[in-house]
Amino acid sequence: MTLIRPTSERADANEPVRRPGTGRAVAVLVLVLLGALIPLLGPNAALHGTGEADAPGDGGIALLRTVLFLALSVPVGELLVNRLARSVPGTPPAPPRSWAVYAAAAGFVAALGLASVVSTGNLVPGSPSDLDLGGLYATRDGKLALLEVNAFAAAWMCALSRRPGTQVWPLAAIVVAEALRAHPTTEHSPMIGTGLTLVHLTAAALWTGGLLHALRTLRGDGTPAGAALLGLYARVAAVALAAVTATGVCSSLRRMPSETILDQLTQTAYGRVLLAKVLLVAAVAALALWARIRLSRAADPLSACVPARAEVVGLAAVMAVSGLLTALPVPIRW
Repeated sequence: MTLIRPTSERADANEPVRRPGTGRAVAVLVLVLLGALIPLLGPNAALHGTGEADAPGDGGIALLRTVLFLALSVPVGELLVNRLARSVPGTPPAPPRSWAVYAAAAGFVAALGLASVVSTGNLVPGSPSDLDLGGLYATRDGKLALLEVNAFAAAWMCALSRRPGTQVWPLAAIVVAEALRAHPTTEHSPMIGTGLTLVHLTAAALWTGGLLHALRTLRGDGTPAGAALLGLYARVAAVALAAVTATGVCSSLRRMPSETILDQLTQTAYGRVLLAKVLLVAAVAALALWARIRLSRAADPLSACVPARAEVVGLAAVMAVSGLLTALPVPIRW
């Protein structure tokens, strides 16, 4: 059996010919636009009634951070799935066209935008004259922002080279930079927080990007090798889900002590968005479980791709909510 639906042998001459790709492209565009609304409009909704002040340009910063997270996930997922595919006999010899070049370009633009904000003292620059790019070398946040810009540029060049696997090094540098940025030295036990974020972001990128590339690799492939590849990915995704859950809980308890977490989940912007993220992750985990059950029990194992596609959309929404979290004020340790 294949994933391609059978079409009628003869179409009505009076009916216009439908192009299935057009409908999918429109659906993807609508989903992208809706996803962009989460970080853009989220800060005002989250801060409403909390008494907390919003930071300048928090919606734009959340959107840039979302693009950065997604741009990181795409090449990480490609590297993972391509490596898994080499261990499965009978997989298509030619993988789908890589999106790593486009992802690196988008990540470079997002990182450059975030660096420009850092150069003005975390204020939205009104004109090019407000930028102090040379001053980035004088601060920790500035150096980390420059590292991310340079790492995305390096990842772009690696993706264009004959050895795209070398992307792993600049991508690892981006993950480390993000983990360090999220936990300044003034924070309590910053290295513990950095380690948790490092594992959390890596697992999330493997889960999201890996599923996307796995579905692209299996498109139209109904062979047993396709089911085997999806099964290998499912094992990695299960570990990634466990890592995301464990590190997410630990990070939340570090920022919101257990005796105040219930109040802060409803009375602070950070807590509200965190609660939304938890609910989204729970929904995505349910979709993942549904896909795994289909993979192991259905007559056609690749029917698991149906809930898996919805899982990809849910994971993109989780990334958008995560980007929003980075732009909101950190809760007070009561």
